[in-house]
Amino acid sequence: MASSCLSFNASVSPNHDLFRRHPSSPLLRHRPVLVSCTSSADGNTTTPIETVVKPRRTENTIRDDARLQRSTAANPFSARYVPFNAPPGSSEHYSLDEIVYRSRSGGLLDVEHDMEALKRFDGAYWRDLFDSRVGKSTWPYGSGVWSKKEWVLPEIDDDDIVSAFEGNSNLFWAERFGKKFLGMNDLWVKHCGISHTGSFKDLGMTVLVSQVNRLRKMKRPVVGVGCASTGDTSAALSAYCASAGIPSIVFLPANKISMAQLVQPIANGAFVLSIDTDFDGCMKLIREITAELPIYLANSLNSLRLEGQKTAAIEILQQFDWQVPDWVIVPGGNLGNIYAFYKGFKMCQELGLVDRIPRMVCAQAANANPLYLHYKSGWKDFKPMTASTTFASAIQIGDPVSIDRAVYALKKCDGIVEEATEEELMDAMAQADSTGMFICPHTGVALTALFKLRNRGVIAPTDRTVVVSTAHGLKFTQSKIDYHSKAIPDMACRFSNPPVEVKADFGAVMDVLKSYLGSQTLRS
Repeated sequence: MASSCLSFNASVSPNHDLFRRHPSSPLLRHRPVLVSCTSSADGNTTTPIETVVKPRRTENTIRDDARLQRSTAANPFSARYVPFNAPPGSSEHYSLDEIVYRSRSGGLLDVEHDMEALKRFDGAYWRDLFDSRVGKSTWPYGSGVWSKKEWVLPEIDDDDIVSAFEGNSNLFWAERFGKKFLGMNDLWVKHCGISHTGSFKDLGMTVLVSQVNRLRKMKRPVVGVGCASTGDTSAALSAYCASAGIPSIVFLPANKISMAQLVQPIANGAFVLSIDTDFDGCMKLIREITAELPIYLANSLNSLRLEGQKTAAIEILQQFDWQVPDWVIVPGGNLGNIYAFYKGFKMCQELGLVDRIPRMVCAQAANANPLYLHYKSGWKDFKPMTASTTFASAIQIGDPVSIDRAVYALKKCDGIVEEATEEELMDAMAQADSTGMFICPHTGVALTALFKLRNRGVIAPTDRTVVVSTAHGLKFTQSKIDYHSKAIPDMACRFSNPPVEVKADFGAVMDVLKSYLGSQTLRS
């Protein structure tokens, strides 16, 4: 007859083996866990089993439940702003509760975590903790971002968090596409566009708007949040601000984004300014405005957003059971995301969750390719450009704010930069769609980079490769309609699939179907 000895892990010392093996420490504000040590008939103890002690159902919300289960233990984790890539010995730093976007020298800022505090817990501990939170409704850990809260905004109160349980997006095995077009059997697409507002921008915006919510509760002078946008940033900002009851102000370049993107901030109640300029012009204006008015800047110049975006990299490792892919390909426009992915991978390596990081590729549209040109020049003097119109409108940026971050990340991971012409990116999008996906043009840019690197033998057929899909294809239906209608000037649209018009007649329909299916197929 088996016996068991029961104990609440809340009484276990932080140095005890069970504490390190089981991600249920009250230190990390997790719900109580019962540890059951089962014994066999011969008296030998077997592996401990965790059972979550579920509270009885009440009228409480998940926020209420989180308050009841909150630990009174001191939070050992912290983070602060520091100058990006600061020289050794730099003492310049700022609290995350300060409203600051640039260092004293005018450079970018970065969020620096207390790595020594995080290193008190080994890699196995962090892996177990993050895995234990996936798919749960516990506030705020049901979010793919806030399930890594200790690595994102460790000091924010759970009550201040504004979340739509973003993240936890699908890592899709692109089996047919990989085999048919690339001769690859380990190709994956990380669908970050399967998210609350349809793009990866949700990952960063939940962090930024949560911090703004905290600042407003602290009576800091913040009357609203503003951004310049090529579409996706404004959609994410307006949705999260609407959820928190915070005014949002959006600067959009007139006639340069899709209607599906334009309607999102309008529907969410943002104050939308359609400005007769491009994204870079909108960015210049919003920076000038936020310097004069108490409007919090939400663009990726603000390094808080990158803290949320880096969790997509951690999530990829988690979805591969903490195995590291060989390559990760990311579309690049304002270039914050390539650094965010690098930062997520690097933190996992430094804290012992994995032993290496993948090589990364940044893919740009040829009509907006300042990073590509910089890379091809051997990283000589960077030259901004005036971006031309591209179907990949969200990355139609000629003077990216995060150029220094992107160059740093790519150098550190032995990265590559590639480009895609308009025809290449649209063909790649159509090819992917023909195998069951429904991707955005920006993902077409990333897939074009993959085609080129495979053709040159840089990426091997057996390399585990992840292509990051940054937005949902439903935001870009007009470009797909134009492609399949062959309505794009000077583009062959080789993979178009237009509907066939036929009379409402049995014989006519049969003739068309026989022609499509082929007589040999019908005989078989």
